[in-house]
Amino acid sequence: MRQATRRRIPRSRTVLAVVTAAVLGVAGCDAVGGDSAGPSGTGAERSWPSPSPTPVWDTGPDSVAAVGDSITRGFDACAVLTDCPEVSWATGGSEKVDSLAVRLLGRAGAAERSWNHAVSGSRMADLPGQMERAARHRPELVAVLTGANDACRETTSAMTSVADFRAGFEEAMRTLRAALPKTQVYVASVPDLKRLWSQGRTSALGRQVWKLGICPSMLGDADALDAAATLRRETVRKRVEDYNEVLAEVCAGDRRCRHDGGAVYEYRFGTGELSHWDWFHPSVDGQAELARIAYRTVTAKRP
Repeated sequence: MRQATRRRIPRSRTVLAVVTAAVLGVAGCDAVGGDSAGPSGTGAERSWPSPSPTPVWDTGPDSVAAVGDSITRGFDACAVLTDCPEVSWATGGSEKVDSLAVRLLGRAGAAERSWNHAVSGSRMADLPGQMERAARHRPELVAVLTGANDACRETTSAMTSVADFRAGFEEAMRTLRAALPKTQVYVASVPDLKRLWSQGRTSALGRQVWKLGICPSMLGDADALDAAATLRRETVRKRVEDYNEVLAEVCAGDRRCRHDGGAVYEYRFGTGELSHWDWFHPSVDGQAELARIAYRTVTAKRP
């Protein structure tokens, strides 16, 4: 700073300068024009913390819609070859399951503000239509579990291609976003069908039920362990892994979508968590486990 000159300054001008400096010091940024930066060396340079951004993901959505296939309909969990949506992992009201909707909304809230549009036997190609129906309720969260039937075909050559699977899921997400840009989506991975085969084949009853045509690409000739049967099952397993990669990738491209990170695929379902009607679909205990995985994913605190 330059040294002051020796010329005497009138007292009145000195007082005025002191008062002006005090006013500027108190006024801070406002004295130099709102949010404008102040001159160097003044109090106007001090920085103020920015407000925290509103989180994109709400861990407490107020309504839930479910889409998917027989797993979400509770198929074979209560009786043979019958849907049992009461025990659905996503929206069921059963106390034995404590579905995702019940855990998020409470039992009364789930009864009023959750909807199940899953259809037994449906595949990925059916998901856009289910999304459209689910969107009519304007849910804050849509839960998705589908893909097993795309792999469970008469033969491995009849399985849905990975490209078609991707196209179907992308169309389903576009359908939802066109109606509800801010609705959140939880996506469960497709279960490990080979794991279900390895567990269910221990039951003589299960092997007999499988002959009715349940997932023939994986469960057909359940006792066969020759090279052809082994290759067939590995082909199905690899296709499921490819489907799960598609689900994770498409979901990652949407800010309001959460994938379970492969938790359902990796879960080691035991015989107690499989339907004792077909030894393939989840039992009531299996549905409860799916609900737990979903709730953990939806409510996780992430940066």
